[in-house]
Parts: sequence; structure tokens; C-alpha cells
Amino acid sequence: MSIIPAEMKSGNSMIDRTDRVEDQLVAFLPNLRRFAISLCGSRDVADDLVQAACERALASAERFEPGTRFDAWMFRILRNLWIDVVRRRKTAGVQEDISEREDIAGVSGEREVEARMTLRSVGEAITELPDEQREVLLLVCIEELSYRETADVLDIPIGTVMSRLARARKNLALSAGITPAPARSGVMKGIEK
Repeated sequence: MSIIPAEMKSGNSMIDRTDRVEDQLVAFLPNLRRFAISLCGSRDVADDLVQAACERALASAERFEPGTRFDAWMFRILRNLWIDVVRRRKTAGVQEDISEREDIAGVSGEREVEARMTLRSVGEAITELPDEQREVLLLVCIEELSYRETADVLDIPIGTVMSRLARARKNLALSAGITPAPARSGVMKGIEK
């Protein structure tokens, strides 16, 4: 007769599942933080979002399906929390954006200044994208999720992911001043247009 409960003997116990979520969560924190920063543009708010996402993931570890993509599950939790923050902000007052602070010291040097200016212009171009285009662009291009995984995280059809990504890339290139590739020739597989 064993004194260990049956659910602890099996490999599917809540304790085992929680341990697996905790292990994966620690390893995934940098990606989660990067996505949070890209959504909100503020490291402080991003850190709060990541903390809340971790709390929610740990509290509902039993909902995570082993064998599924942990990163997609966490991105979805974080995105849902961000949507809640945005909704709350609509009723809150104006907040100061740290990127507008000119008195914060930075690295000197011409090369660093150019890199920061380029990065800022691309960052601004990304923030100017509509939310649905920005989310798809970040999940596919930065977080390297497949189109299918992105569709699952955002709960949209894969065709919508592809069209939003194409529009996001086009709008980003226009906003950042990136010139398009030269037009293709009118001849395609021996057929002239």
C-alpha cells in the first residue's frame, strides 16, 4: 500500500505540469519581455505586463496543454493583458512617454547617433502601423512564429495573417523611407503581358 496519491504517481499530475511551465517560463522571459516592449513601447509597462503574464500562466498552469507551443500560449496571455491595459488607458489620464525625454543621457559618437536615429525612425514607423498589422509583424518577424502559430495566437485565419503582414511590410517600408525593389519584367514564363 502506497502513501503517495495516485495523481502524483502519474506523469500528468498538476505538480509535474506546474514544474514544466515554470521551467519553460524562466527560459522564455527574454522573448516575452521583448514582445511586451514592442507592444507598449515602455520598458516599465512591459515589465509589469510580463510579471502579470507570468502570474497568470502560473495560476493556470493546468490549462497548458503539453505538446503544444508554450511560446504561443504565453504570447496570447501577454497580448490579452495588453488589450486590458489599453482599455484601461482609455479611461485614465495622460501619461508621459520616456522617448520624448531629451534630458536622458545617451552614448556619444556619430555612429551610435546614426544607429539610434535609424532605429528610432523604424520604431516610430512600427508604432504608426495599425494594431493588427503591428501585432502580426512582430509575431512573425521578431518572435519568428509561423503564420499558422500567429493565426492561432491572434485567433484569425492564416490568410488574414498573410495579408496583414504584407500590408505591414509595405507600410513600414513607406514610413521608414525604404525604397521598393525595381519593378519585375512583364515577361513571365514565356508569356508577355
